[in-house]
Formats: sequence, structure tokens, C-alpha cells
Amino acid sequence: MSTNNEALSQEEQDQLMQKYDPESRTRNVKGITAAIVFIGLLSFSLFHIYTGIFGAFTAQIQRTIHLGFALTLIFLLFPARRKTTKNSVPWYDYVLSLTAIIVSAYWPIFYSDLVQQVGGIASPIQFIIGALAVVLVFEATRRAVGLPIVIIAGLFVVYALFGPYMPGFLAHRGLNLDQFINSMFFTTQGILGTPLQVSSTFIFLFLLFGAFLIQTGVGGYFNDLAITIAGRRIGGPAKVAIFSSALNGTISGSSVANTVTTGAYTIPMMKRLGYKPNFAGAVEAAASTGGQIMPPIMGAAAFLMIEFAGVSYWDIARAALIPAILYFSGIWIMTHFEAKRLNLLGLPKDQIPSKIVIIKKIHLLLPILLIIYLLFLGYSIERAALLGILSTIVVSLFLKETRITPSKFILALTSGARTALGIAAATACAGIIVGVVTTTGLGLKMGNMIVGLAGAFTTSPELQLLFTLVLTMITCIIIGMGSPTTANYIITSTIALPAIIALNGELEVAIPVLAAHMFVFYFGIVADITPPVALAAFAATGISGGEPIRTGINATKLAIAAFIIPYMFVLQPQLLMIDSTPLEIGVTFVTAFVGMIAIGACMIGYWYRKINWFERILSLAAGLLLIYPEGYSDIIGFVLFIGLIVLQLFTMKKNKATTSLQN
Repeated sequence: MSTNNEALSQEEQDQLMQKYDPESRTRNVKGITAAIVFIGLLSFSLFHIYTGIFGAFTAQIQRTIHLGFALTLIFLLFPARRKTTKNSVPWYDYVLSLTAIIVSAYWPIFYSDLVQQVGGIASPIQFIIGALAVVLVFEATRRAVGLPIVIIAGLFVVYALFGPYMPGFLAHRGLNLDQFINSMFFTTQGILGTPLQVSSTFIFLFLLFGAFLIQTGVGGYFNDLAITIAGRRIGGPAKVAIFSSALNGTISGSSVANTVTTGAYTIPMMKRLGYKPNFAGAVEAAASTGGQIMPPIMGAAAFLMIEFAGVSYWDIARAALIPAILYFSGIWIMTHFEAKRLNLLGLPKDQIPSKIVIIKKIHLLLPILLIIYLLFLGYSIERAALLGILSTIVVSLFLKETRITPSKFILALTSGARTALGIAAATACAGIIVGVVTTTGLGLKMGNMIVGLAGAFTTSPELQLLFTLVLTMITCIIIGMGSPTTANYIITSTIALPAIIALNGELEVAIPVLAAHMFVFYFGIVADITPPVALAAFAATGISGGEPIRTGINATKLAIAAFIIPYMFVLQPQLLMIDSTPLEIGVTFVTAFVGMIAIGACMIGYWYRKINWFERILSLAAGLLLIYPEGYSDIIGFVLFIGLIVLQLFTMKKNKATTSLQN
């Protein structure tokens, strides 16, 4: 892998993606198999466009057809072994693909009989079909998503089957094999549960929208726009990486993919300017991971949150806005201070794109703005996505270089479907976890365990709340390692969320449900940059030539907002714009932004000048007090903030005077 200061070629980007992103490790199939895969991907997209326009089929039929397409294509495209170099499809993968077709066709063919069936599995054939469905989902997820989520789901299966033998409060009546298979495939509480429902409706159409948007060249436009806005500023390339990753994050569902595609040119730019490899890689990894928390799409997790939290899309996007801005502001501020510390300037004028070119292609932003507007008006998510696709095709016709030609139209359909394969498998596998939690009551038990463990440390309700949040954070980071955004959120909201919800009854606090969901979502996402399994940071080192662990540590420092702000919006939901007036929201944002300046100075150790350890402690205290949305804390924080500025300016003036006298 290239470690110089030149941008990576497309081949090098593909190699890096295959190394760190399981969803990119596909075969390059040829001949008849390639034709079958092409027709399958095309049909997959056309099926969802049809159901998006005319309405979805009944739950079981819609979800099993969606799952059938995904499983069939995964076994043809994804090899069983990670390091295989063969592009030919072995005989057993054809068998698995055929089996996936048979299993997924069972519900549509025998739908009338199955919905009238009372009780558990009625025949040995149904047992075999259900058992095959579970096995196929596990194997497809292992290939297309990775081992971590499969291991977690496997542990839940063991828990479901061996409940009576579990220790202490974890014990339950247990499910026999018939009951387990029935609940996993012949109800909507397992594989065919809510996660797959969201994948088979909302998520697929938005992935398709992103695929059409990419065909217009919007990714390159985002990069040019970022360079135009931030390139000339102090430490310009780092700020370009932040801005570009935030924009690309609106259409990307993967931290690793975002890191590789935008980092391929931003990381070499940062290194050429003078940023060290570990810091340059960390900036890109932290910014790309932040793309998953950036409205309007949020790595597709926003659509899952609609079902899991029971709130509207607009409420979620609005709630995510201030935390996302503060997250990226924190990274921006720290890269600025680092550039000042190293005396790094911006890019030369001849490397900045023409403003005329930027304005000429500004129409590429219209589909994104349209979707936001449609969702604000209350349009259904499916209808908004379809109109977004249509508007993308229309605006692409404005310029020859952005035009979606017939070949690009077909490519968008197939690439969108290919992107959906891993998400379909992940949501089906996550459905197994959700199903076990639902049938065994494990979620409530886990919640009570975490709350009880926190209560063992203290009798103070305030400290018990804090300890519970800390334990929940640790749980989310651990179980979020190596999982894609959608599966990550499903798992954390199923396993860790009940602990926060339990606080409402245990301590009689009033934590909004949306705040609890955002808390676990944030800490599941930052697992991508938190060592030891920091996939986005590790991918960045393939470009920067830095050290993976040190890059991960630097990325964690840059993303400090993601470790602080969730605590703040659980304690004070004004940060999420919940039950707040415009004035309260404005004050909350301004004070929190100022607080991020102080925290950024603490993390870098530089403000107007280098700051000592005592000033860093005061900066951290000022920042935390300002981020916490409460009157007295804001006043104290502002006093500390102004005091630090005065101290630095005074000492700088004094040092300059001393230096001039010596000279």
C-alpha cells in the first residue's frame, strides 16, 4: 500500500476497502455467473422501486423476497474465505444460492396456509425451511458483514436454547428447538422482524438514491466545494477533510468507505502540508465516522430509529443536528489549533477550484435539499426517496459532465442493490438478536443488571445515573466494534438501551426516549475509531502510513465531542431540541460551541500560545461547564473562558516585550 504523499489510485483504494470493509470483499465473477448476478441486482432494485411506487406486499412476503435476493446474491458474490484469490464460484455456493431461493420462496408460496396456522411449526418441512433460513443468514452475514455480529448473534442463540442452565437472574424457561425456529422465521419477531422491515422499505430506497447521486459525480463536487470553502484557511487540507467527510457522510453508510474515498486525496494533502501521518489519518477517520451521525441520512440508522424509538424522521434529524455540528466543530477547532502550533498555512491559490465551477454544479445539491424539504412536509420516507431519485436524474441533465446516461442509470440500479446486500444480511442477523431479547426478556434483565451494578458503587441518585451511563457507554463501544452502522445501532439499542430506560423507573428521572436512543447510537458509532478495534482509523493508516493504534488514539481525542455530548443531552435534552424554545436552542448551541473551543485547546495543548497542564485543566473545566446547558454552569464556564483568554494574551504581550528588550 502506498505510504507516500500522493493520492491513492482507484486500485489502491479498492485494496484498502477489501482489507478493512467486509462488504467490499467480493468476487469479480465472469461469464454466465456475471450475467446472473447482473440480472439479480437489477431485479432487486426494480422490485423495490415497484413496491415503493405501488405499495409494499404484506410484511412476510416483502421481507422474505428482500432477504431472498440478498442471500442468493451474497453467496454468488462473496467468497467463503476472506483470503481467497479465486473469482470462480465453487459448486457449494451455487447450492447455497439455490437453497436461499427455495427458503425465501416458501412464505410467498404458502402465505395463506402459514398465516392461518395456529401455534408453532406444523410440519417437518417447515422446521427444515426455518432451520435453513437461520443457517443461511448466519453464513451470509459472516461473509458480507464480518464475524463480530455473527458471534454476538450466536451467543444469543445459545442463551435462548439453554435458558434454564444460565446463572442467577439470567436464567429463563428456555426455548426448545421447534419454538426457536418458529419464532425466528415464522413470526415477525426474529429474522423477519423490524430491522429487516426497515431494510426492505426505507433503507433500500435511500441507498438507491445515494447510488444515483454518486453517478452525477457529487462526490467529486463535495471535495471541490470543501477545498473552495476551507482550503485556503490555516491547516486547510485538514479542514477540507472534515468538510468533505461531513458532506459525503450524508450519502455514505460506512465509516470505512468514507475514510478511504475521501482520505485517498485529503490525507496526502495533509501530509504534504506538514501534518504528521498519525494525526492526518486520525482527522480523516474521525471526520468520516462523524458522517454516520450527520443528518439527513445518518448511515441509514435514522430510519431504524423511527421504528425503534417511535418518533418521526423529522424529530430524529432535528435532534441530531446540534450534536453533529458540535462534533465536526470540535474536530475543526482541534485541527486549527494543531496547525497554529505547527505553523501550517493553507493551500496555495492555484490548487483551489474555480468558484465558477462550484457555482456551475451547485444544482447537484438540489436532490438532498428536496428530500429534506419533503420529509419536513410529512411525505412518507419511501415517497421522498423515490422523488429524490427522480430529481437526481432530472438535475443531472443540466450539464453534460453530470448527466446520468442510460449506462449510468443501469449502473446506479446495480450498485445500489450491491450496497444493500450487507445491510440486508446484517439486519436479518440482528433480527435474531432482537427476537431472542423479545422472547426471553433479556433486555429488561440487562438493563436492571447495569443499573444494579451502578447502584452498588453509590447510593446517590445522581452518581448512580452517571455510573449507569458510563457502563452503558462501555457496553456500546464493545459490542459496536466491527459492526456496520445499521447492525451497530440495532444491537446497542437492544442490549444497552434498556439500562437507560430502566433509570426512569428506578431513579424517577425523566430521560426522553429519543435521548436514550441517541446516546447508545453515538457510542456504538465511535467504536470505529476507538482502539483496539478501530476499523476507520486502521483504514486511514493504509493511506497515511501511520501506526494504527496511535492513529486510533488521536482520532479518539479529535472525536472527544462524541464522548462528552451524549452525557449532556441525556442530562439536558435542549441539545436535541426537545421541549425547547428557539431562544433556548440558540443559547445552548452558542455556549456549547464556545465550550468546544476550550476543550479543543485542552486536547491539543495550544490556544493563542502553548498552554501548560494547569491551563489545560481549566480549559477542560470551562468547556464542560459551557456544554452543559444550565444557567449557572454557563456563567462559571464563561468566566473561566474569558479569564484564560486574558491570561494568554497578557503573557504573550509580556513575553514579546521581554524579547524585544533582550534584542
